[in-house]
Amino acid sequence: MVKGPAYEVLVAGKAVGELTVLDEPLSLWGGFDPETGQIIDKNHPQLGMRLTGCVVAMPHGRGSSSSSSVLAEALRLGTAPAGFILGEPDPILVIGSLVAGRLYESSCPMLVGPIPPEGAGRWEIDCDKSPPVARID
Repeated sequence: MVKGPAYEVLVAGKAVGELTVLDEPLSLWGGFDPETGQIIDKNHPQLGMRLTGCVVAMPHGRGSSSSSSVLAEALRLGTAPAGFILGEPDPILVIGSLVAGRLYESSCPMLVGPIPPEGAGRWEIDCDKSPPVARID
């Protein structure tokens, strides 16, 4: 179990999903298809990977402020990741999750802190606890 001050809550909530550690940051605008939940950035090493329902870990987001609208749309459609673990805060992703929560009553929790190792299995994020908890099933 990983818990405590190592993680800071960016967006509250709970999520459970298979951990997917991205090799590189991803811009959701032009890099993620909200209809399929897949990475579509032709230059991303994980092109074609489906992120729907996963706990996505990456160092930070990349690029366009329009990524917030892509995340909100994916949350509306049910194709978004279950949650995010980020190495650095990303206000664009936070805005997308908060807007979707307000408009569609669907958001995804986000933590900032150490990126877990790849292949760490299913993760549960509980940002509603203090301190936040991230643990492996």
